Amino acid sequence: MTQTKPPQTDAYSMILDAIDSGVYKPGDRLVESELAERFGVSRTPIREALQRLETQSLLERDGRSLIVASLDHNQMAELYVVRRELEGLAARLAARHATEEEVAVLRGMVTADDALIDDPAALARANRRFHKQIHLASHNRYLVQQLDLVHRTMALMATTSLAAQGRGQIAQSEHDGIVAAIEARDETGAEKALKEHISIAFMTRLQQDAGAR
Repeated sequence: MTQTKPPQTDAYSMILDAIDSGVYKPGDRLVESELAERFGVSRTPIREALQRLETQSLLERDGRSLIVASLDHNQMAELYVVRRELEGLAARLAARHATEEEVAVLRGMVTADDALIDDPAALARANRRFHKQIHLASHNRYLVQQLDLVHRTMALMATTSLAAQGRGQIAQSEHDGIVAAIEARDETGAEKALKEHISIAFMTRLQQDAGAR
């Protein structure tokens, strides 16, 4: 019997995941040969992936080398403005279109993620999954595509706002409120709750940056 080989993740996704998980941080240099060896692929798909990531402004030039990009204060502020509006729209549409099963999954995520409050890195990963689930529950493919781009760019922030003292527990309470509004099919309430959630996350990050200076 012929065995089917499992599909290989493409080079672009593997590099993107490495940036998103913090393997490569803002300012880190990415070298074709090293990436090819790490991921077990040839240099051609690595080169194409790097070009794609540069086009998306996730990588930038440092002389002849490519490094993981970083966001300055203005770029971060602009990103949060866009994220707040798009996430709010996703929550509004989720309240309108989400199936009962999708709502149940969101509720289950909030319950399970409560156990991660003391682990900011794990909670940050769970947070991304939670927000992605809301995006999908909006049932609007174009909105999901735009939010995917926003969240990829969020990976260029070296720290998570969930690492701030007490932020994890507060964020979980905010998630609970967002899901409650979606459960109630309260479109306005869901949009408002998620926008406020993003605004508080932004303020927390600004406070983190101010404390680091």
